[in-house]
Amino acid sequence: MVGADSKVADIQRFPPFAGLDQAQEDVRFWYCLGREDKTNSDGWVSLQPVNNLVGPELSFAREVRRHSTSPIAIIKIAAGGTHLGGDWNPDSPSGFKLYPLALQQVRTALQQLKADGIDYRLEGFMWHQGENDMFNADYMAAYGANLKNFLACWRRDLSAPNLRFYIGELCTKTIWGMDLRPRMYAISLGQRQVTDADPLADYVPTSHVGVEIGGGVGLHYHYGTLGQLEHGVNYANAYLANIGQAPKSIRSLDRWPYPAGSTVKLFVMAGHRNMEGERAFVQELTDGNASLRYDNRQIAYRYHLGGGYRISNAWESLGPAGYYDTFGPELSFAAALQDANLSNIAIAKFTHSGSQIIDWTREGSEAKTRNLYSTFIDFVNESVRQLEAKGHTVELAGVFYHLGENDMSWSPFRSKSIERLTSLIAASRQDLQRPDLKWFVSQQRPTDDDSVNSIDVVSMLETAAQADPHLIHIKAFDPPAQPETLVLNTSGIVWLGQQIAAAYLQARGDLE
Repeated sequence: MVGADSKVADIQRFPPFAGLDQAQEDVRFWYCLGREDKTNSDGWVSLQPVNNLVGPELSFAREVRRHSTSPIAIIKIAAGGTHLGGDWNPDSPSGFKLYPLALQQVRTALQQLKADGIDYRLEGFMWHQGENDMFNADYMAAYGANLKNFLACWRRDLSAPNLRFYIGELCTKTIWGMDLRPRMYAISLGQRQVTDADPLADYVPTSHVGVEIGGGVGLHYHYGTLGQLEHGVNYANAYLANIGQAPKSIRSLDRWPYPAGSTVKLFVMAGHRNMEGERAFVQELTDGNASLRYDNRQIAYRYHLGGGYRISNAWESLGPAGYYDTFGPELSFAAALQDANLSNIAIAKFTHSGSQIIDWTREGSEAKTRNLYSTFIDFVNESVRQLEAKGHTVELAGVFYHLGENDMSWSPFRSKSIERLTSLIAASRQDLQRPDLKWFVSQQRPTDDDSVNSIDVVSMLETAAQADPHLIHIKAFDPPAQPETLVLNTSGIVWLGQQIAAAYLQARGDLE
């Protein structure tokens, strides 16, 4: 919530958030940040970055102001590396004793508004925390009970019995989402225990947001700049939905593009960060790729993104549909197929950029709420069913899956990645009742680091493909120069879609 590992200068790298490095003069801001050495606003100021860090309040405020004319004010009290069981404990605060500090700050800020003749209404309390509680067995086990008490104490101490809370999910895309999976899951269960029981508490998903890219293997612990900005939008969307001002999607499919009774080729695209398009922005589609910005009304498109964070209501025209002006390789993939004179194409896309391959297997993991397999299979079946209900014969051209990027950076997951992949493929063929279902698996060059290089995952996938005539291995090894490890930018995502299309067209030609 502080904004660890973010940089104000990096905001300009992410076009949807341009301008948030500047003060928002129409938003009042009161803050107290840090543990030992605190940074205070010393009164109400204009909303702005503090200490060169980017917090979610910047994008939250702008998104709310886009959809609501009411003036807003934000009070922020945050300190990294603290726990609910001790530092934020209302009854027995220990450590940095943040509950009494925060309460005093909020009361003082509200009193100042009154003194200035400004009426106010408490609209909500955004809470994102929990990683440090998972390192203390007692705090981890009691997280749900402690959070329930935390909410009750705030409502009592602010004389606001109907104060609504927005509880942010811990991001599973980080290294902690892999090597500390059971602990992260325990905290999430505590959070959900509260939000399921409290009608004035909402669980806000965050596992799909961008995270900082570290050195070496590329994995990291913090959101960084992009993730913080997207994090704020998540809170804004949750708040706006509660006040009936949620942004409305204008995506549609005005005219069904396929002749009655015709055969439709259905392409299922699936995967993690780069299939979702974490760092591919519509604003960067220029020159020869500018046409990808616009809806392609010849192709019906259905999607389930971010583990369910955004789901299409019905078939739409194919176009950019990401939740932060992002898009995946489906756009350039479809364009390449059309350039090869393929028609009657439909695309169904199922992704979760915060997942690992184990989440896609039928068995899943101990983190049950992260399991995706059944939802994925239902999504494919429903896509086929809906096309058949419109009178079409459906040719399921294949599943086009981009191999999990994060799995390549942690040896326990990398060593089991192909075993898990082949398990997923076998189960899907059985449960979809399509024993010859083709899987086109694209693989980017795996993480190059001494800690994982002994696991030759390329050879492992080659061997699996040699043993399975319906598994096509796409070596997507040479994208345009990329600034980051693991994730592809706009040019890389466009290139990836083209590579997948070329592999499909080659395989189709070989079969014919």
